[in-house]
Amino acid sequence: MGVAITVAMLVASNLFMTFAWYWHLRLQKPGASAWPLIAIILVSWAIALVEYMIAVPANRIGANAGLNVAQLKIIQEVVTVCVFVPFMILFMGEKWRWDYLWALLCMVAAVYFVNRANL
Repeated sequence: MGVAITVAMLVASNLFMTFAWYWHLRLQKPGASAWPLIAIILVSWAIALVEYMIAVPANRIGANAGLNVAQLKIIQEVVTVCVFVPFMILFMGEKWRWDYLWALLCMVAAVYFVNRANL
C-alpha cells in the first residue's frame, strides 16, 4: 500500500513540477503577453513549493515501504516521462513522436533492472 501511495503522490508532485518548469513557455508564443523574468521565477517557485510538499513525504513513505533510493529515483523518472509527454502534447501543443514511446520503454527497462534482485 505504501508503494501505491508513493507512486500516486509522485504523479501529483510531478504534475506541479512540470507546470513550474514549463508553463511560462506558452507566454513566449506570438501574441502572448510578456511577463518579467522575476515574476515567472516567483510563480514557478510557488508552484514548486507545492511539488516539494508532496514529493518529500512521498519519498519518505516509499522508503518506509521498503523502496531504496535507486528505486525511488527510477520510479520518479518513469513518472516524469508519463506526465511530461501528455503535458507536452496537450498543454504545449507539441507533436507526437514515436521516440517518446521508445524512451518510455527504456525507462521501463530501468525499472526492471533496478528491481530485478527483488523479483
